[in-house]
Amino acid sequence: MIRKITYLLFLIVISCNTNTSHDSNTVWIGGEIVNPKTDFVVFYKDECIIDTVKLDNKNFFLYKNDELDEGLYSFRHNEYQLFYVEPGDSLMLRVNTVDFDESLTYTGKGANKNNFLMELFLMNEYENKLVSMWYSLPPAIFEKKIDSLKKIRDHLYDEFIALNHPSPGLKKLARANIDFDYYSKKEMYTTANLTNKENQSPELFPEKFYDYRNHIDFGCEELRSYYPYHRFLNRYIDNLAFQNFKEDRYLVKHSFDYCQHKIKIIDSIVSNKSLKNHLLRTTVMRYLIHANDVKEQQQIVDLFLELDSNDNHKKEIQKLASATMKLTSGNVIPNVLMVDTDNTARDLHTCIRRPTVLYFWSAQSMKHYKDIHSKASELKSKFPEYDFIGINTDTHFKKWRNIVVNSGYHKNLEFQIENIEEAEQKLVINSMNKAIIISKDGVILENNTNLFGGSIEELLLGFLN
Repeated sequence: MIRKITYLLFLIVISCNTNTSHDSNTVWIGGEIVNPKTDFVVFYKDECIIDTVKLDNKNFFLYKNDELDEGLYSFRHNEYQLFYVEPGDSLMLRVNTVDFDESLTYTGKGANKNNFLMELFLMNEYENKLVSMWYSLPPAIFEKKIDSLKKIRDHLYDEFIALNHPSPGLKKLARANIDFDYYSKKEMYTTANLTNKENQSPELFPEKFYDYRNHIDFGCEELRSYYPYHRFLNRYIDNLAFQNFKEDRYLVKHSFDYCQHKIKIIDSIVSNKSLKNHLLRTTVMRYLIHANDVKEQQQIVDLFLELDSNDNHKKEIQKLASATMKLTSGNVIPNVLMVDTDNTARDLHTCIRRPTVLYFWSAQSMKHYKDIHSKASELKSKFPEYDFIGINTDTHFKKWRNIVVNSGYHKNLEFQIENIEEAEQKLVINSMNKAIIISKDGVILENNTNLFGGSIEELLLGFLN
């Protein structure tokens, strides 16, 4: 009840401020963060921090700005999401970090447009999982299916425009969300079928299947930070780069030659400097995370430093490369400090006695930590020669220990990272599905695989032999 009253008071504060300055350009943004991870919220315009706002003791915040132009912004609290404001807006948001995107809702002036954009976002996320099951269909049937999805979106758009009469800028953004997500589905279909000669036969494709490619703007300033646009460009350029290769696309996508080729394509066709920098950064980060050759990594970094004009990107990539080079096969695994279930400090090297697989998990996702422990147990039954060490990336010791004990996990093979920031950098923990395979002497055999991947058993068997 207290939280509801506090929430209503925040709404009243925003409402009063709006009413007293009806014609003002002032923007108010308030909100509640449920299950906060830190005590602040950060607001951004593109990649630039606008302000950092502290949460009060009830996990609420209130922010005022008299100088925000109409456009797309983002707020970050552990995760992040975009929102659209116009001068005079007074937004109230509520988000639960346990289910960030699905729980995010807006009220107040400007809420309708942002709830609509969130609805489109969540539809995209759901449909992208659904559409992947259609990749084996012939092109004409695939197109018919995604056309039906787009018609639903088009109807929602027309309805929203008729009821809310939004600004031209917002209409362009919403239209871009729908159109570029549709184009992305076609690019993902193309990627999935690059090695499927049957689905790549030109005569099977509808005449206008790729017509949108003739009208791509590679330098739209208003959309340069918008993920549907950015995601589409990345996928389309992927397919441009793939045209030079005939091998398995997964292997190609993480190869030196492919990365170098894609970087050069980005440099040649993307006219917006900030957008170009962002695409270069994304491409090089993805390459470095999977790379396993120090000389090739250095060549990619040198090329990136030559082409990207963002100094922050350069520092970030150089720092990442320094870590990934130390994680290449043949190096000894970096030694990070951990704690066991007795809260005793242990360094990683002392925990390795046999060939070992390190995998990572967090209590934030019950399904994931149950699934990954189940997979580790299954692999252990097939490869008893290996230890499978579960490394927890949270900071709450008692909660982690209770999960280990109550779930019946092997306490001698469960550890929590002592300094998560340092460990994330040294071990390049970029995904909760990441696994590292090391020898009994602590030498890295495979620096970035996936316990759920199709090649994991082949890798484990190969290293034993």
